[in-house]
Amino acid sequence: MKLVGTIVCGLFLLAAVSCGNSVPSAGECEECVNHGTECASDECEDKSNCKGVGSNAVVENIMSRRSIRNYKEKPVERALVEEVMKCGINAPNGQNKQSWEVRIVDDPAFQNEIRAAMAATGNERAAGCFYNAPVWLFIACDKSYDFSTIDCGLLSQNIMLSANALGLGTVCLGSPVRFILTSPDKDKVLSKLGFSDGYELCICIAMGYPNEKPAAKPRDFGKVKFVD
Repeated sequence: MKLVGTIVCGLFLLAAVSCGNSVPSAGECEECVNHGTECASDECEDKSNCKGVGSNAVVENIMSRRSIRNYKEKPVERALVEEVMKCGINAPNGQNKQSWEVRIVDDPAFQNEIRAAMAATGNERAAGCFYNAPVWLFIACDKSYDFSTIDCGLLSQNIMLSANALGLGTVCLGSPVRFILTSPDKDKVLSKLGFSDGYELCICIAMGYPNEKPAAKPRDFGKVKFVD
């Protein structure tokens, strides 16, 4: 039974894909059921250890994630960004083409160059649209693959959810794409980002340590219907 319990707990841990959430080892709780919300055995001395294992951790992470538009003046360790990206590139994608490319910009000097290029469009919003986040992610899609934008969307969601699980905040941005691609200095910025031929910038994500806790905005469940 111990072996079976260990295997079950292991499967729930894999299913959670919490990427940084604190979870117990199989030795701490050897028999977890109901997706980790309960312990079936007295061998689990502290039943609270089971909380957060399995699907509940995923649901809680999804429901707690917010778009952050106010960040602490604190750099994000590159090792932590790499952990987020490991989760990001494990997103589902068509035919395993992994039809995305990501460029991470955390250098303030290059960020200022990008701001200047966006401001050259004449739009007053350009300079502040990254909300002073210390890390900017630029995601490009493969124009030769029809479903690449969907792949990039899935990648982006994995990035944002894993960042939330690791204590970081994010906001998905469309404005920088517009500002960069319409800037008279776009070639300079795109050349430095260095996307491969055939790839086009499509999504930006700002990331850093959150300096706010926004309340959840209402969602319209009426748009969801069962079809009999």
